[in-house]
Amino acid sequence: MRDSLDIETVSAALVTSGRPWREVEFHPALGSTNTRLRELLTGTAGQTGAYAAARALEDRGLWWVVLTDHQTGGRGRLGRAWTVPDRASLAVSVAVPVADPAQAGWMPLLAGLALSRAVRRVTEATGAALTARLKWPNDVLLAEDGDRKLSGILCELVTVGSGQTVVVGTGVNIDQTREELPVDTATSLALAGARVSREDLLVAYLDELTAVLAGAGVGTDAAGASGAAEVRTAYRAACSTIGLTVRVHLPTGDAVEGTAVGVDDDGALVVRTDHGVRTFAAGDVVHVRPAAGGLA
Repeated sequence: MRDSLDIETVSAALVTSGRPWREVEFHPALGSTNTRLRELLTGTAGQTGAYAAARALEDRGLWWVVLTDHQTGGRGRLGRAWTVPDRASLAVSVAVPVADPAQAGWMPLLAGLALSRAVRRVTEATGAALTARLKWPNDVLLAEDGDRKLSGILCELVTVGSGQTVVVGTGVNIDQTREELPVDTATSLALAGARVSREDLLVAYLDELTAVLAGAGVGTDAAGASGAAEVRTAYRAACSTIGLTVRVHLPTGDAVEGTAVGVDDDGALVVRTDHGVRTFAAGDVVHVRPAAGGLA
């Protein structure tokens, strides 16, 4: 029997002094945490009957956390479906205001970095430390299970009043069996040998995300130039895509092959091809795969 999230414990841990999170809204089942949070931000949210550790909708959703036990209509990049069994995964969206819309391009990368650190920290505490590796732009892989996909991250830029906010949606496979995963390229923490609580991973992830965002100067008025450079360096060091010979699949159906040599300061993948160096923004590609094949 899989347990529901202990929302009281999560709320007490997150909505506290020293953390930016202002409210936690929980739903036993929900179509999409990203959609719900976007509705809160834009003032179009209706009543859902959900349990919510929250006050009034006039807070507009900034720094809110939306959670569900069962995301029934989750989406990945380019509208791909993301479905999981009830209570088997972590499905969370948070709303982070950005002082500069240019910061949005780095948000899925920063969230991936934060999640990889949280996975390491929480699994290490169980005695089964796992190595989470980052696949540009928005996937977290587990080295212990053949670099299968543990998590996907979907970021959406939303205009709120005169400012901009990024909704960061994250889905993490916690204890699915192989049979419960839709494709062989996916994995869960349990399949890789770690049994962790969703509550522990959630709090660790949002703590790591807070630290990464603060270091990069995101969500504040501070420029954070030196901190941003450090965080970007940390991401590049953790990104397993860099150094690979890759095939970049484009929406036109074309594919570009070359060596991924870096990630630029806008968060775009830099690829050296036979015809010169090209850069690819996350929104402009369908897939990035190793040219030699493989799960990642």
